[in-house]
Amino acid sequence: MGASVREPHPRPGVVIAVACYCGIVVALTQTMIIPLVPVLPRILDSSPADASWAITATLLAAAVIMPIAGRLGDMFGKRLMLLLSLGALAAGSLVCALFGSLELVVAGRALQGLSMGAIALGISIMRDELPPARVGSAVAQVSATLGVGGAIGLPVAAVIAEKGSWHALFWVAAGLAVVGVVAVATLVPESPVRTPARFDVLGAVGLAAGLLMLLVAITKGGDWGWADRLTLGLIGGSLVVFLVWGFWELRVGAPLVDLRVSARPQVLFTNVSSVAVGFAMYGMSLIPSQILMAPEQTGYGMGRTMIQTGLLLAPSGFVMYLFSSVGARLSAARGPRTSLATGIVVIGLGYVSALFLRDQPWEITLATVFIGAGIGIAYAAMPALIMGAVPITETAAANGLNALMRSMGTSLSSAVISVLLAHESMRLGPATLPSSHGFTVALLVSIAAAVVALGFSLAIPRPSRTGSVAPAAVEELASA
Repeated sequence: MGASVREPHPRPGVVIAVACYCGIVVALTQTMIIPLVPVLPRILDSSPADASWAITATLLAAAVIMPIAGRLGDMFGKRLMLLLSLGALAAGSLVCALFGSLELVVAGRALQGLSMGAIALGISIMRDELPPARVGSAVAQVSATLGVGGAIGLPVAAVIAEKGSWHALFWVAAGLAVVGVVAVATLVPESPVRTPARFDVLGAVGLAAGLLMLLVAITKGGDWGWADRLTLGLIGGSLVVFLVWGFWELRVGAPLVDLRVSARPQVLFTNVSSVAVGFAMYGMSLIPSQILMAPEQTGYGMGRTMIQTGLLLAPSGFVMYLFSSVGARLSAARGPRTSLATGIVVIGLGYVSALFLRDQPWEITLATVFIGAGIGIAYAAMPALIMGAVPITETAAANGLNALMRSMGTSLSSAVISVLLAHESMRLGPATLPSSHGFTVALLVSIAAAVVALGFSLAIPRPSRTGSVAPAAVEELASA
């Protein structure tokens, strides 16, 4: 069946709380492995290059699953797909908690990555279950849980890893995932909004193949060499696959991704802007932490421990969550286009402040708080822009694609900033560390990403004077 009219959930606060909890848990498990990065080769008995697959596997699985989980949610039920996402998180966490071999830990981390569709599914559930007056703020809160999970995950994981076994991290993650499964199963109803169609298997395979080749090239290009045949071959192969995939998606009756809807200016420019915002956001994860933990002998480092670093960076995540409500109110008053542009400007100002204020720990915290506030405002606007331009029967798939665009931005940021810091390096005894000039260049690149994001956000069409009813809303009214 298609869209249908139903009464809003009698306890909207419960649905919002459960969706936010699931988003925080999923985001937390993505950052909790960061304290283990320096010791991964030792605990997995492998080379650093092989151990890095424990991180890369999660990224690849998340990128592949987000648009697919969204499409399946539209077809078979968002609650069902949310339960499966949390189940994959619990299963992957148990594998990592029980075993210590490289192959099984990488497999477990890939299963954890399959849970990343939960945030987009939670956002889509808000549209289905809540009264219209609550949707904007609820979507903003769920969207911002990515920052809250990251903010909580780093210091908590550092404490657990330092005081106990690294396996304890994954036992905690498994327990949190099981609680999420129980909460969704008992408190969140299944949405009646469905898209009856055959699943586009070839489209899913093509998208997965193209994304895997591209993201492997991006994440491993620094290790293999950007001019290496394998890197160039993967990039070239991904372009060919995407061309064939696009040809197929335009001709199949029920595509995995409706490219015609995705080509609408409001959707297209929002997604492109999301890539640049994701790029700028991940710079906040890479740059401040390295400055805080670098030895004081470098001239710029502050010699903080992982726990101290996590605590200094934690406020940014909570500010991100708080300012998501500011973004929702701004979207309601001035429109999500204005909210997105405002958030991007705040992100840029945060990076500009980091250029000049990075001599004391509190200055780093202040800069990251600015950036976190901007991300909270911007992330609150993106789902509103997407959902205002697509039919309600494609909400989850469209949000999944937007989440993928943000993920692509973070992947690009990781690759570009890592290459910059490796190129601009200095020697300190036997160790090679990034130089102060390298961080300056990385900050400038992040500012440039914010400028690009601002340009695309301003290119998003303004709503018509007759109202803010987008084409999607017209379709919903017609079906009702």
